Amino acid sequence: MDKEELWQAVLAQIQFGVSRANFATWFRNTKILSKKDGEIIVSVPNSFSKEWLSSKYHNTILKILRNLDNGIKIINYTVQLEKPSRTKSKSISKKREELEINQLSFNEFKIDQETNLNPIYRFDNFVIGSFNELAHAAAWAISDNPGLVYNPLFIYGGVGLGKTHLLEAIGNRIVENFPKKNVKYVPAERFTSEIVRAIREHEIENLKTKLREIDVLIMDDAQFLAGKEKTQEEFFHIFNTLREANKQIILSSDKPPKAIPALEERLRSRFEGGMIADISLPDFETRMAILKAKCEEKGIELHSDVLEYIVSNIQRNIRELEGALNRLLIFKKLNNKSPDIDVVKKLLSNLINFPARSTTYKKIVQAVAQFYDLKGGDLLALTRRKEIVRPRQIAMYLLRFELKESYPSIGRKFGGKDHTTAIYACEKISKELENNESLINEMGLIRQRIYSESL
Repeated sequence: MDKEELWQAVLAQIQFGVSRANFATWFRNTKILSKKDGEIIVSVPNSFSKEWLSSKYHNTILKILRNLDNGIKIINYTVQLEKPSRTKSKSISKKREELEINQLSFNEFKIDQETNLNPIYRFDNFVIGSFNELAHAAAWAISDNPGLVYNPLFIYGGVGLGKTHLLEAIGNRIVENFPKKNVKYVPAERFTSEIVRAIREHEIENLKTKLREIDVLIMDDAQFLAGKEKTQEEFFHIFNTLREANKQIILSSDKPPKAIPALEERLRSRFEGGMIADISLPDFETRMAILKAKCEEKGIELHSDVLEYIVSNIQRNIRELEGALNRLLIFKKLNNKSPDIDVVKKLLSNLINFPARSTTYKKIVQAVAQFYDLKGGDLLALTRRKEIVRPRQIAMYLLRFELKESYPSIGRKFGGKDHTTAIYACEKISKELENNESLINEMGLIRQRIYSESL
């Protein structure tokens, strides 16, 4: 068989062993460039894909190729970039230069005024790992068939883990594939402001009419709807209208629907009526892949020891990885060279050299209370209300395992309760964490709040 048939046969077999999301990310735009003397050269679109295929899928690819042609001995991968026209090349170079001169930010591209989407957020620069694979797969499916699968899609996860990137990637791909569809991205806070303005100016019916004309509604940070009764009421009716017309609704939040406090039950049930997917913390390997991808985007080469240092010390979210990289980009621009490991340690000292696991009793209580939309004093009050008891048990558990507090000390902090109450709470939460996926996710989000610099 020729090169093209051979590679198509390889791809056909690989599809059975990987998820659709991974296949689309790593094997798109690949092909066999040459086959000679037992050597196969595979073309890939960028150096990131080259490294991922050679480290993750090489053995699988080689095994399939040898089964198809036992004369194949080795595989090499090479980056083959699309050659832009001279005019396009100049335009890209000029744009890149402008971006570097500005704040070296990931968000410098012009926002589309019709959709509110940022064109920089795409599927092909979204890194997939076990921490976000389900969310990515659902997002990709929706962008193929908006309104027909996973409606609504609700994605939740901590700050800086890629929720906004994924939501806007869906919108951008739908705009590309279905140019006639009316796509609108709106943060929940902006939506609330629009509702308030429309009510004040007696234009609520006009606003609702415009919203009903949307084919794909993407709402970011839906947790900000909590406690806003009028906004929730209007959104409930808009949601129903869009859903009944098979129009796609996509939402994100920092917590799952059932953990969003002060959210009307009827709206909560609508959010839970489609697909719910979480994005958790990326592991070391995925953080490294993300950092390398961003290095490639921003045109900077860093030594392996520098990459490892950054990835080992910045673990909480992807946004911090980018913030660290931007500092190094500024250094490179000012000094016309990439920083070595010693320079990197100095440049990132105030970002990295803080007590990574340092917290206090007050921070834990505050973080738990904020997550469940309570006041700190509520957790300390002498009450058995259901909405208080559960968060209080979680706070006790965190005091025990994050601060190593004794059981009597924990009891005293929570209204002078007996140490047996603290023991019961900690054992109860510990047992639930063994198999309660929802609680595991909530605990991860709370811990992220605890160690966030904003607290």
